Amino acid sequence: MLETGLDAYRFSISWSRLLPNGRGPVNPKGLQYYNNLINELISNGNQPHATLHNFDLPQVLEDEYGGWISRDIIKDFTYYAEVCFREFGDRVLYWTTVNEPNVFALGGYDQGNSPPRRCSPPFCATNDTMGNSTYEPYLAVHHILLSHSSAARLYWRKYRDKQHGFVGISIYTFGIFPQTNTEKDRVASQRARDFFVGWIMEPLQYGDYPISMKTNAGERIPAFTNHESKQVKGSFDFIGVIHYTNLNVSDNSDALKNQLRDFTADMAANIFGEDLFSNEEYLITPWGLRQELNKFKLLYGNPPIFIHENGQRTASNSSLQDVTRVKYLHGYIGSVLDALRDGSNIKGYFAWSFLDLFELLDGYKSSFGLYYVDRDDPELKRYPKLSAKWYNRFLKGRRTSIVGTIELEKDPSLVFVSQLFE
Repeated sequence: MLETGLDAYRFSISWSRLLPNGRGPVNPKGLQYYNNLINELISNGNQPHATLHNFDLPQVLEDEYGGWISRDIIKDFTYYAEVCFREFGDRVLYWTTVNEPNVFALGGYDQGNSPPRRCSPPFCATNDTMGNSTYEPYLAVHHILLSHSSAARLYWRKYRDKQHGFVGISIYTFGIFPQTNTEKDRVASQRARDFFVGWIMEPLQYGDYPISMKTNAGERIPAFTNHESKQVKGSFDFIGVIHYTNLNVSDNSDALKNQLRDFTADMAANIFGEDLFSNEEYLITPWGLRQELNKFKLLYGNPPIFIHENGQRTASNSSLQDVTRVKYLHGYIGSVLDALRDGSNIKGYFAWSFLDLFELLDGYKSSFGLYYVDRDDPELKRYPKLSAKWYNRFLKGRRTSIVGTIELEKDPSLVFVSQLFE
């Protein structure tokens, strides 16, 4: 990190590592692990940005009451958040409560292809059939929003004056465009944005779900009480935006005729985009990110925003000469600059990812890292890719426009790059 020139690092805290029973006593080894990480980051000039929940929940809470589909999670999450604020808040200033709750709920409670793999036929993308896809995604997000706001208001009430930190939540976004220039597709595109982004942002900004969601989902989407609406509204200091690619949308209002519906059918839209489970490279379409940032400015009061994830996907056996990743980062960072000039309240940018790692959707089949990790090496030796060199130059304010001006070091271990991937 020091070599690359990073001044901030985003990481997740494992609830299970810190509180193996979900509540109660703190695991001293878990506490030591995160203290060591945070202290090492700070000693090297890196500002820690911590996420409290990123798809991992203590199994005991899942077994006891179903995790996020139960209101019991609110109390337990708030307890866990306070442990983190108390133990690490003297050094950690930026807290993200839940990572991409919209994608978490769809994968975990509708399609069943990510933890906790709950779904019901005919909506399952897997053979798992535990759960109910028609209402559990809405229920999970409802409890996430209540848990988030409970933790945020606890921090403000008890810790902010002493620690001077900030609490937010992150949202997975797409650039969303109509498939055709028809009124139906334009309306469907707005509806898709309501379902993907408004699902999280409208309660946080206005205290309730988008009208289109309440209309189409009906009683399957929970209602906020007046007290809950006031608690959720305004319960953030910043928003984390996760963005990789664009979608095209066409109208599918016929889906509303189905008696048995899930989130996708309620959205009443057909989605055309890149396969999230593939290891193929993303198209470089940075105007989608600029549009989304402008939407946050226009629709949600121009909140402070951190770009929490943005990066190019390549196959794990591709070259260290990752030219497409350099072009991708160059284009999307440029779109962030354009959004800043448009007046968006952007506070920071995190490239995904610093190292090649285990990806949620396809494990080690794809990579996003600026550094290649040789998993066949017992020491897990790391090799900078072209993108690491480019990012280093960018962070140091040096010329980055021409990819050809950046070359890998003439290290003998890098001469035959292909050997690393055999």
